[in-house]
Amino acid sequence: MFAITVGLDGSPESLAAADWAAREAAQREVPLRLLHAEDSLRPLYVPFMGAAAPDVIEQRAWAARLLSETESRLGERHPGLRITTRQAEEQPVPALLSAAEDTELLVLGSHRLGTVAGFLVGSVALAVVARTERPVVLVRAGEHAEDEHLPDATGAGAIATPYRDVVLGLDLESPGDAVVEFAFEAARRRAACLRVVHGWNPAAVYGYGAALDAGLGTELAEEAQHELSDVLRPWKDKFPGVEVREQTAIGGAGRHLVDASRDASLVVVGRKKRQAPIGGRIGPVTHAVLQHASAPVAVVPHD
Repeated sequence: MFAITVGLDGSPESLAAADWAAREAAQREVPLRLLHAEDSLRPLYVPFMGAAAPDVIEQRAWAARLLSETESRLGERHPGLRITTRQAEEQPVPALLSAAEDTELLVLGSHRLGTVAGFLVGSVALAVVARTERPVVLVRAGEHAEDEHLPDATGAGAIATPYRDVVLGLDLESPGDAVVEFAFEAARRRAACLRVVHGWNPAAVYGYGAALDAGLGTELAEEAQHELSDVLRPWKDKFPGVEVREQTAIGGAGRHLVDASRDASLVVVGRKKRQAPIGGRIGPVTHAVLQHASAPVAVVPHD
């Protein structure tokens, strides 16, 4: 269980995910597993005498080179890191879901959304996030180690400066201990500030289209702030070395988390482990963060 697995397909985003996973594994002092799963490029005919078709042979040779070269590159950057590789014969989604059962954290690449900084989550990543019971981190192409850190005195990127904030999106109705603990642990390992964001909706009290009474609105905002502090108090006691900043904001949490991600090293959100008739579900806040966040996003399933 104490290992990090990254899905590798040779795309820029998967290579960025491998780099991120290697840094995280080195920080946690756990092994790193590189996993390549066969895609849908299978022959449309049955090979003669059971021999593999040329395209499959070439694909598997290419995958072996990809794993070997990535292992070598990451090993040079992280000399003490134990790295293993595996070529899975299953399709990507079942292979990744199976690998997640025996791993501490699953890391996947996610496409950049055109020229806009953010995510365009592919069907594989979306399916895995919706169905796995292990935390998944999604990393966009172009993500570099220095992006996790504050700029240096000259304003340039650096890896020797302190980490940017870890941002936690917290649902007070169902905070999820696993989600909160993951965020506090991430902040502790990075010696970073934990910024906790809770969005609340006045319409839940007033009804949609109703006028907002200023006095009552202030009172509700104060109640939300007190409730957030109450939820976080035992976690602050458990992680006394973690600086925590609390933020309650009117409106959906999704846009506030996307805004916060622009200056974050990691964004942490939750996903309830409920099952839909055709598979798992991703809530609207988590989905919005996955689509538009600038920083890597950790999705943590919880009861």
